[in-house]
Amino acid sequence: MFYPLSIWIGLRYTRAERRNHFISFISFISTLGIALGVIVLITVLSVMNGFHKEVRERILGMTSHADIRAVSGSLRDWRQALEKALEHPRVVGAAPYVESQAMLVHGRQVSGVVVRGIDPALEPRVVDVGRHMTRGKLDDLQAGRFRIVLGRELALALDARVGDKVTLLVPRFTATPTGSLPRMKRFTVSGIFSVGMGEYDRGVALANLEDLARLLKMKDGVTGIRLKLDDVFASRQVSNELASRFKGWFRVIDWTDQHRNFFAALRMEKRMMGLLLFFIVVIAAFNIVATLVMLVVDKRADIAILKTFGAMPRQIMRIFIVQGSVIGLVGTLVGVVLGVLLALHVEEVVGWIEQLFHVHFIDPDVYYISELPSDLHWSDVALVGAGSFLCSFLMTLYPAWNAYRTPPAEALRYE
Repeated sequence: MFYPLSIWIGLRYTRAERRNHFISFISFISTLGIALGVIVLITVLSVMNGFHKEVRERILGMTSHADIRAVSGSLRDWRQALEKALEHPRVVGAAPYVESQAMLVHGRQVSGVVVRGIDPALEPRVVDVGRHMTRGKLDDLQAGRFRIVLGRELALALDARVGDKVTLLVPRFTATPTGSLPRMKRFTVSGIFSVGMGEYDRGVALANLEDLARLLKMKDGVTGIRLKLDDVFASRQVSNELASRFKGWFRVIDWTDQHRNFFAALRMEKRMMGLLLFFIVVIAAFNIVATLVMLVVDKRADIAILKTFGAMPRQIMRIFIVQGSVIGLVGTLVGVVLGVLLALHVEEVVGWIEQLFHVHFIDPDVYYISELPSDLHWSDVALVGAGSFLCSFLMTLYPAWNAYRTPPAEALRYE
C-alpha cells in the first residue's frame, strides 16, 4: 500500500511462485549469469591493475619521476638548477647523473649498454636502486676506483661476476698516430642488480658520476638531474611548473614522456579487455529478455484485467521494467560483493588452486614475480556495477513494450 501500483505488482511477481517453473529457471540463470560476469570483470580488471602497478614500480625503480636536461648539449649550471628544483614544495629529492651509450667487453663477450654515472650519496633520494641489489652495494661506487654495477641479465650475457674486470668503450675518440680510437677504461664489477625488467637488467650499467664524466670529457657538466616527487601522478603538473620557472633555460620531462607508448599500450589493453569481458554481462542480460517475454505471455490475462480496471499503459510497462530491473540489480549486487572479495583475496585463491591441482600458473623465472598481483580500484567497481545494471534495465524495455501493446479483449477471449 505504500508503493505505486506498478512497483507493488512488479515486486509481487518477483517474489511469487510461478506456475511456469521454466520461467523461474531462466530468471535464476539470468541473475547467475550477470553475477558471474560482474565477478569476472572486477577480478580481471583488478589483476590487470596489479600487473600495471608492478610494471610501473619496476620502471620507477630505475627511472626518476622527472628529469631536468639542457636544451642542447650537457647541463653546465646543474647545481643552480638542482637548488631551484628543490625549492618546489612537491620535489622531495634530486640527484645529478651522466648517461651515455657504450660497449662492455669481457673476454670474448661484447654487449651494448646504457651506462649511467650516479652519485651514490644522492641517488637513493631519487630511486631506490639499493633495494634491487643482489650482490654488492651501491656505496661501493666510489670516485676514482672505477667500479661498475651490472644488471643481472647483462652480467650473465658477459659471463661477468663480482670482482671481474670489464672494459668500457664510450663514443669519445682520442687522436693517435694510428688514427682516432674510442676512449676505453677498465672497470671492476662491484655489484649486480635485478629490477625484473629486461630493459634495465639487460641493458643498463651503473658507475660513479665523476669516473664516467672524466671518461666522457664532460668536465663539470652532467647529462641531467633526476627528480623524485611526493606524488608520482603529479609529475606532469610539476614538470610544467618547473619548466615555467626555468624560463627556457632547461628542459623538463616527466616519466610518462619517457615511456609514453608503453603506458598508452597498457591503458588500451585494459580498455579492450574490459570491453570484451563486459559482453559476458550483456549476453547474460539477454536472458532477461527471454524471461520477461515468456512472463508477458503467461500474464496476458492479468494485464488485460488491469487494463480493464483502468490501469494506464505506462503502468503496465513499469511492472515488467521493475521485475527485470530487480533481476539485474540482484545479479549486479551479488557480483560486486563476490567480485570485490575475490579481487582482494585472489592471491590466496590462486595459491589454493595451485596446491590443490599441483600446478604453477606464474613462473618467477619468466615473470620475475611469484604471486598474482591485484590492485582493486573502486572506480572500476562503480563503473562495472553501473554498466551491468544499466544493461539489465535496457533489456527490460522490449518485453515491457510488448505488455504495453497487449489488447485486453484478445487476451481475455479464451480465458
